[in-house]
Amino acid sequence: MELTILFGTFAALMLIGTPIAFCLGISSLATVAYMGLPPLVVFQRLNSGMSVFSMLAIPFFIYAGDLMVRGGIAGRIVAFAAAVIGHVRGGLGQVNILTSTLFGGISGSAVAEAAAVGGIMIPQMKARGYGADYAVNVTSMAALIALLLPPSHNMIIYSISAGGRISIADLFTAGIIPGLLLALALMTTAYIVARRRGYPTEPFQGFLVIGHLLAAAIPGLLLIAIIFGGVRSGIFTATESSCIAVLYALLVTVFVYRQLTWADFVHATMGAVRTTAMVLLIIGTAAAFSWLMAFLRVPATLVMWMQSLSDNPIMILLLLNVLMLLLGTFMDMGPTIIITTPIFLPIATAYGIDPVHFGVIMILNYGIGLNTPPVGGVQFVACAVGRISVWEAMRSVWPFYGAGVVVLLLVTYIPALSLWLPAVFR
Repeated sequence: MELTILFGTFAALMLIGTPIAFCLGISSLATVAYMGLPPLVVFQRLNSGMSVFSMLAIPFFIYAGDLMVRGGIAGRIVAFAAAVIGHVRGGLGQVNILTSTLFGGISGSAVAEAAAVGGIMIPQMKARGYGADYAVNVTSMAALIALLLPPSHNMIIYSISAGGRISIADLFTAGIIPGLLLALALMTTAYIVARRRGYPTEPFQGFLVIGHLLAAAIPGLLLIAIIFGGVRSGIFTATESSCIAVLYALLVTVFVYRQLTWADFVHATMGAVRTTAMVLLIIGTAAAFSWLMAFLRVPATLVMWMQSLSDNPIMILLLLNVLMLLLGTFMDMGPTIIITTPIFLPIATAYGIDPVHFGVIMILNYGIGLNTPPVGGVQFVACAVGRISVWEAMRSVWPFYGAGVVVLLLVTYIPALSLWLPAVFR
């Protein structure tokens, strides 16, 4: 009955459009009240869930990404990517994906990437004869690359949700090869679709132009090396690196590019404050919700149920992938990671699956969910920029979904794709 109240209240509140943080908090309070426990328990868990120092990295990385978008770094990366790969069939689609790969190593946020890269690329693609649905689908799927490349703040959320036992440096490193593999798969798909539709290529600008544009983009691209190199080498932690990223973004955009205005600075700062408040409230209420699930033995029950179905890790991974894809369709990524990590991670480790490997699988699953209605945040942003409905985009997104699922299966069943690089750096 306790579980019925917990999940029933949560589902009912979501169906009527209640914000996710209130869904989690109210369902937790209702369950605690039924169990006869003091409501103070929920608020204690909420407070302990928010009082995690490493969580500061999330708003700071978001802040750094926003400063760089407003300070002109995104535009220079787009220009460099266009010079490098714009001459391939469906050139602007290829530019979109390469830009997302480069910018993903700076922003770490799929939604920020869809807004930044999409805001530059989608209007250009439409003006040069590309279908709006193609432009939107390339943008929304390419934005998922940011989830896998450092400094992905969803990797940090996963580490915190796992009790802080998983190295953030290992997670950052583990996502690099899967992220590049996803970029390659999307480029191949974009090329095939562009060829079928007869989309144009861009003229090759020459190596001299590429060199000039690379020189202009290097100050922004250096942030990738600073963040990854510093965290991986142990010079600073992920939290400290996020503060360094903000400071570096300010220095580059104010003193090197001289493009960040006072109004842009204020907008970026207020946006980071709003995001921090939203993320902390969700994480706090999700901590109370997760504690109740552990108290009611939900993870242990699920482990026993799965063991009764199969003792084959291949089948268990397939079942977990299906469950995560379905959950990602109906819930936003951050809360879903927080809620399901305490449930799914014990199942994965019980079958000998490495927690770092499982983290990459989870991030990629829920990332694909960000492009799936009814709660596809990245797809909504890309459709808004492209000025088309979600259903228009959905009609032609399937080749790109297929590419994402193929990469997901490769990452799931070839652990070395995730674990080889962390082992090398260790």
